[in-house]
Amino acid sequence: MFVAIDNTPRPYAWGSHTAIAELQGRAPSEEPEAELWLGAHSGSPSKIAPGSGVGFPDLAAWIADDPASAGLTESRLPFLLKLLAADAPLSLQAHPTNEQAAAGFERENAAGVPLDAPNRNYKDQFHKPELVVALSETYDALCGFRPVAEAIADIDALIAVADEKGQSLAGEHVRGLRERLQGEDAEVLRSVVEYLLGSDVSGLVAAVTDLAASAPVTPAVDTVRLLAEHYPGDPGIVVSLFINRVTLKRGEALYLPAGNIHAYLKGFGVELMASSDNVMRGGLTPKHVDVPELLHVLAFEPVPVPYLTPKPISDGVELFAPDIPDFELFRVEVDESDASIDLPEVAIAVVTRGEVDLTGAQGAATLRAGQAVYVTPDETALSVSGTGEVFVATTLL
Repeated sequence: MFVAIDNTPRPYAWGSHTAIAELQGRAPSEEPEAELWLGAHSGSPSKIAPGSGVGFPDLAAWIADDPASAGLTESRLPFLLKLLAADAPLSLQAHPTNEQAAAGFERENAAGVPLDAPNRNYKDQFHKPELVVALSETYDALCGFRPVAEAIADIDALIAVADEKGQSLAGEHVRGLRERLQGEDAEVLRSVVEYLLGSDVSGLVAAVTDLAASAPVTPAVDTVRLLAEHYPGDPGIVVSLFINRVTLKRGEALYLPAGNIHAYLKGFGVELMASSDNVMRGGLTPKHVDVPELLHVLAFEPVPVPYLTPKPISDGVELFAPDIPDFELFRVEVDESDASIDLPEVAIAVVTRGEVDLTGAQGAATLRAGQAVYVTPDETALSVSGTGEVFVATTLL
């Protein structure tokens, strides 16, 4: 069964005013359009198109009431697909493991913290790993701690600017940070992040911001300038010096597992994640920040940029498959040719370019850019034809 779904974009302040609207071929709204959720998450479940024959207004209601007819063995869709359009940086954040989420959810329930309380950390008992594939020509992000030696090189460059310009007070602040960077990388990173997010470091933030304006441009310096423009005075500006900066090209992807500190900076992409709303924030946001809980879930070992290389499946088909069963993502590109993928479980497909025909064992659907369908597993194999690009999210659970 192919069930047409749609949703209203989330109007978060950092969102683009044009990217999602242009993809869907409509006029932009007056509000920013940050995320289009395609799934059954209670925060914004996808609406089911009238005339679908399902008899429910949205995916969450259908799956909760009759999971078997939706092709599921339990009343939960394990993944959430999104179109994400950022014109400004998102919050500095990380997500818990399943074990951390279950313990945190139980702890906050026992403490009587309402699920919708602004200071609630754990909205459910699930982890929230995620991947993102760039749709825009470039997609900028921070992701994972980098080796301390790399951060030191940028910090020393700021100190050199202070010395050259005779800015002794700014230089003193940054030298104080430099002196903290002695020891094993993971221990240093834990200590310095706790210091930056848990102390009054306004003088240091001002110094780093001021010196970066005159420093030679590196990815880290560019990040400081960008964050200072959007979140002046935020300690996350200094924390960013210790995080990998990456610019994806269209079609490239990142995979962000539990504990990976990250922040998307600018770009339009397809995002796929486990269906959860557990986010520990550390700055660059007006939302709730819980530094001790963030420190609890963060992985402080430096890591390379976590690129996710797709596996070629056949002509025009590639698969982004992280090492978890919750989700995987097919990218299918056709140009007056056919391609096919096997779908043993439920799926959601969204077209990101052109117009494509989807044909399964039981039904068919024609979609143009910006349109999406929920696909039940009785369609088994999915044939794609036409001219365009379609992303198909599914699960191994």
